Amino acid sequence: MRIIPPLLIAALVTLPIQAQAGVNVDINVGLPVAPLPPPIAPRVTFRSPPLFLAPGGLGFYVGVDMPYDLMLVSGTYYLFQGNRWYRASSYNGPWMAVRYDLLPAPVRQHRLERIRSDRDREYRRYREEQEHYRGRPYRPGRDGDERRYGERREYRDEVPHWDRGEHRGHRDHGRDDD
Repeated sequence: MRIIPPLLIAALVTLPIQAQAGVNVDINVGLPVAPLPPPIAPRVTFRSPPLFLAPGGLGFYVGVDMPYDLMLVSGTYYLFQGNRWYRASSYNGPWMAVRYDLLPAPVRQHRLERIRSDRDREYRRYREEQEHYRGRPYRPGRDGDERRYGERREYRDEVPHWDRGEHRGHRDHGRDDD
C-alpha cells in the first residue's frame, strides 16, 4: 500500500474550492439608464364649479364636499393624489406634476392630515351655519368669472347693464341733472 504524500492530499482537497473561485468584471459602456416615465396626470373633473372654504390658520382655500385633496393658493390649484402633488390653473386641469419643494409655502408648512382635519371642521361649520356662515366661501365661475361668495356686492353689480340705463351713448334718463 502506498502512502499518499500529505502535500498531494492538500492539493486535492483545495482543488474544488479553487475551481469555484473566479473573477467577475462588469464593464458599462455608458449606455444611459432609461428615465422613469412621468407620472400619469390625474383626471379630475367637476360638472360644476367646486366650493372652496378658507379655514382659519391655513392661509389658503381648500376644496370641500369632494373626494379630492384640492387647494387653491394665489389663483393656482394644487391637488394631492396618488402620493404626488399636481398643479393647474383651472380646477379641471390639465394637471402637471410638481415637486414638494416647489409647492407654495402655506401648503408646505402644514401636514396633509392637518389640512384635511381643518377642511372637514370648516365644512361642518359651513353646513351648520348655512346663511349665517361668516367664513370665506369661494366658488370659481364656469367661464373664468371669479366670484367670491360671502362678500358684499352692490346692487349695481347684480343688475345687467341694460336694466341700469347704461346704454351705449345714453345717460340714465331717470335722474334729475339740475
